[in-house]
Amino acid sequence: MKALRDFLDKIKPNFEKGGRFEKLHSVFDGFETFLFVPNTVTKKGSHIRDAIDMKRTMATVVLAMIPALLFGIWNVGYQHFEAAGSNPEFWTIVGYGLIKVLPIVVVSYVTGLAIEFFFAQIRGHEINEGFLVTGMLIPLVLPPTIPLWMVALATAFAVIIGKEVFGGTGMNILNPALTARAFLFFAYPAFMSGDRVWIAEKADTFSGATPLANAANGELAANPDFFDMFFGFIPGSIGETSTALIIVGAIILLFTGVGSWRIMLSAVAGGLIMGLLFNLWGANEFMTIPAHHQLVMGGFAFGVVFMATDPVSGSQTNKGKYIYGFLIGFLAILIRVFNPAYPEGIMLAILFMNVMAPLIDYYIIQANIKHRAKRAKLKTT
Repeated sequence: MKALRDFLDKIKPNFEKGGRFEKLHSVFDGFETFLFVPNTVTKKGSHIRDAIDMKRTMATVVLAMIPALLFGIWNVGYQHFEAAGSNPEFWTIVGYGLIKVLPIVVVSYVTGLAIEFFFAQIRGHEINEGFLVTGMLIPLVLPPTIPLWMVALATAFAVIIGKEVFGGTGMNILNPALTARAFLFFAYPAFMSGDRVWIAEKADTFSGATPLANAANGELAANPDFFDMFFGFIPGSIGETSTALIIVGAIILLFTGVGSWRIMLSAVAGGLIMGLLFNLWGANEFMTIPAHHQLVMGGFAFGVVFMATDPVSGSQTNKGKYIYGFLIGFLAILIRVFNPAYPEGIMLAILFMNVMAPLIDYYIIQANIKHRAKRAKLKTT
């Protein structure tokens, strides 16, 4: 590593002001800060000295998603061979899943980082590490059969429309990865819904329906049991099927302080309460699904852990996080049951609450101001 550090120090003057390649300073800075922690410090304004920076934060989130990614690779292969009626060895299953999943991840990162570098270069800004997380989230919320050109198109849409038009990392009001998924869902619905998209090269005689699709069609008897859904042995998006490994990711985020336990806890509470209310109502078969089953179906767990907790597009105040998370869980199950055309209600719930998060924080802050002003007035009387 010392040799690499010495090499970068040697060529660095060429990319600084007055150097031969000064116009490529943002590109060089992006690679340098990716390889080594920058030695820059805050020069104005109030700040807190801390050991964590954006790079470490983003790396922690990516690390938390690795268990879901690895299981997703295996599950893509498992679902394929299950549909074909064969039972190959473990590494054959993993190899097939890797062939299907790895290109999606590569296209996501190459497309997104290329656009990030382009915008940083023309603006003369530093390249932020925010896309390290988005680049992994996008593949994990997509079906394994998605065409690669659609992955590139959705990633470009998410980065340009979902983030850069608002000013770049830290300025976006919508979660970029969910923006990509929503774009594909509404622009190319045939590739994002239905029975044929969740299993790569499945046999025509094999259903391929997800538990959500079965529930929406009133075919609850066709659903696997709770533990199969909890551990993830079901068709679905690449990284969303295994609630067990998503919980492992949640533990990593909570232990490191990167993820908000307030949002996670309140979102689960909102989903459970909505599910219990539907259980009491019981107007159709979907409403009779046990509330705890709703939490392991579809992308609910993945959305709550990795997307609702986005520190940029989510609520910033502590009280606001409780309200924000609760409404995400509540609305996700409400949309899922009342509108089977959008069974993945967690996507729409999070995007809607992304828009509402600033309003929630505004009223929380105003309430605090009024409370303190009233308390100060009482002290002076």
